[in-house]
Amino acid sequence: DPYDIWLMKNHLGKNLQELINEGRIELNMVDGLILPNLKMGTNERCTFLNEEGRCDIHSARPGICRIFPLGRVYDENGFKYFLQKNECIKDNRAKIKVKKWIDTENIEENQRFILEWHAFIREVGNKVIDLRDTGKGERINDIAMFVLNDFYVSDVVGMDKDNKSKVYDRLINMIKISRESIDKLCG
Repeated sequence: DPYDIWLMKNHLGKNLQELINEGRIELNMVDGLILPNLKMGTNERCTFLNEEGRCDIHSARPGICRIFPLGRVYDENGFKYFLQKNECIKDNRAKIKVKKWIDTENIEENQRFILEWHAFIREVGNKVIDLRDTGKGERINDIAMFVLNDFYVSDVVGMDKDNKSKVYDRLINMIKISRESIDKLCG
């Protein structure tokens, strides 16, 4: 999500294009949108893992890595975490509270952002389907590029890594503004 990319860009001092050029991030089409994701290298291994299998960007790792081996299941009330029992190969696992495991600053704000972001992506995906179904498919590229540029290519929140406290609020505000812009693009 945009927060993950913001963290990585600030941590590594690189922009999205540099991360793509280095083979760390790739772009994929998901429900009519162009979204970045971690690029897997040899043997489907994350390109941020070093020779010892340790994460080179541990303090700025994406949310999916922060919660592993937990997963999320979404419903109309939000989401819940679940344990993917067979995904973690570590022996002698201990019980630990989910809140402590996730290792995310401002967990409540993070969860609020995740819900807003997923709702936004779902809404935009539905608009893309409607455009396709009504013969207005030429607008889909405009929407896809709008989301990619506004949330990933640009300086997402106009802040440096020392101002994390306001990132979620700014991203949620960007989502609200983007909904209006996308409605106009849909015509």
